[in-house]
Amino acid sequence: MQILIQAAQFFLSLSILIVIHEAGHFLFARMFGIRVEKFYLFFNPWFSLFKIRRGETEYGMGWLPLGGYVKISGMIDESMDKDQMKQPAKPYEFRSKPAWQRLLVMVAGVFFNVILAALIYVMMLFTIGEEYLPVENLKYGVEAQQLGKEMGLQSGDHILSLNGQKPTDWSSMIQGFARGEISEVEVKRNDSLINISVPEGFFGKIISARGRNFINIRFPFIVSGFLDDSPAKEAGVEAGDHIKGIGGKETWSYWEFAATVADFAGEETILTIERDGETKTLDITVTNEGFIGAYVKEPFELLETKTRDYSLTASVPAGISRAYTTTRDYFRDLGMLFRPEVSARESLGGFITIGGIFSPTWDWVHFWTMTAFLSIILAVMNILPIPALDGGHVMFLLYEIIAGRKPPEKFMEYAQIIGMLLLLSLILLVNLNDVLRLFR
Repeated sequence: MQILIQAAQFFLSLSILIVIHEAGHFLFARMFGIRVEKFYLFFNPWFSLFKIRRGETEYGMGWLPLGGYVKISGMIDESMDKDQMKQPAKPYEFRSKPAWQRLLVMVAGVFFNVILAALIYVMMLFTIGEEYLPVENLKYGVEAQQLGKEMGLQSGDHILSLNGQKPTDWSSMIQGFARGEISEVEVKRNDSLINISVPEGFFGKIISARGRNFINIRFPFIVSGFLDDSPAKEAGVEAGDHIKGIGGKETWSYWEFAATVADFAGEETILTIERDGETKTLDITVTNEGFIGAYVKEPFELLETKTRDYSLTASVPAGISRAYTTTRDYFRDLGMLFRPEVSARESLGGFITIGGIFSPTWDWVHFWTMTAFLSIILAVMNILPIPALDGGHVMFLLYEIIAGRKPPEKFMEYAQIIGMLLLLSLILLVNLNDVLRLFR
């Protein structure tokens, strides 16, 4: 059921982003008197799920959810309509318009995606503000996992400074590690202050691990509820109990328990809990899948977060600023893929990866946050100078403006074909990565 909820959110978000993107091309084309023959959500090779004609334009929905398109008269695009291009140019066709108008039509989709992200950020900041977790409020410290321990951290460490500066919030700190911006870390370990140097190229390992097995928020496993037929409930565990160990092994934190419980899958063992300051042991049978059927109290219920509130007038520049910084940071993240310590192939993900960023429960705040982020990603990817993408058309239009002549139509046709083959190959590669990760 959780997978279905994530899939539903992914396709709803994707549909919104595609419609907004193509609406940018459509509206600017119509503004300049260019005929738009088709407006489609998803691709429709061989057949459409539905279609309807209004005026000069056919609106429809395809069955292949790899994107969407508008078919603009007199333009070499993914439809590869060569017969139309052999005819004399009509006044309403794309190719008969000035280069600056054609350029605006091509960048309009990217522009609309950035505007959508900014609008989402503005409305979210105005309605719910900006909740964040200050690093100084991690009262249990951080949970050091495999990569964190390799770097020199230990579970329970309190991070005091990064590159000599006091860290602000948890999310920004993690992004700093992932982007290779942090070289020195000062931590408090028990009563000692320790300086840790981040190994050169270490962030490449974080990227390859997709952020996993590094550090997490450390918090105790406080039981908040139970699944049906819960082994923990049958054993006598109650809501509010702190699970501190299993099978005689101490597991104070949730992450320690999660890493240990699978060792006892399908076995009868003992569970150590603390209730009202008293430590108890209970007999329990762990499921064959390695679960005890108990919900954990989320860290944000145990740690003190802060919220920045915004008025409507303050939320507008703040939302625009966030859209700008997200776009800038994503360009920077793309650039990291070309650094030698990062495996670009292993770092890429497809539909499973994207769907996985959505919440397993329907959470509108998380949905719109992810939709804004994906809108930025769609804008950035589309503006890359690759034939068959908007950026490819922009590149050729800029050449025309500078050189004073259009590239040959035959060249444009071949470039479009090559670009489409590159994109299809990339789509296959990233989704193959997802499948291989599932097996691993």
